[in-house]
Amino acid sequence: MKRVTIAVAVLAALTLAVATARGQQPDKEHAELAKALNEAKISLQRGLTASAKEGKPISAKYEIEHDQLQLSVYTMKAGKFSEVIVDHKTGKVAKAEPITTGDDLTAAKSQSEAMAKAKKSLEAAAGQALKENKGFHVVSVMPALKDGHPVADVTLVKGSEWKTVSEKLD
Repeated sequence: MKRVTIAVAVLAALTLAVATARGQQPDKEHAELAKALNEAKISLQRGLTASAKEGKPISAKYEIEHDQLQLSVYTMKAGKFSEVIVDHKTGKVAKAEPITTGDDLTAAKSQSEAMAKAKKSLEAAAGQALKENKGFHVVSVMPALKDGHPVADVTLVKGSEWKTVSEKLD
């Protein structure tokens, strides 16, 4: 329980830092994303399935990018990473771009390392989180290694209520 509490505190601090860096308040950012999610016709899990054509999914999130809702899935194939944008209305891959530098590459490498040890898929982790949190929708699923074990932090929303739960991947 302590680990989950620490993980949630770290995620909250990171969310605050990112929002502050963008000049936004986290509540405003969450509200904008929650509202935009009403446009989504497909679940994040379906986006994971669609992105698998481009490689093994290693993380996924709904986000606001350039004032538009987008479903972004990081994938890995043959040691290379891509960001796959899945159309949130049709479930089809809209584009796939290589990840070669910067924070995105650092994140992809870390997520890949966690998924290499995982026995469960991100889709299964998201499904389990939904099963335990009726009425919520998955916003993101991010793998990490915690004490050497793979886990997925699944962020969920229902209306204006947000929560992050940790699901074991081993």
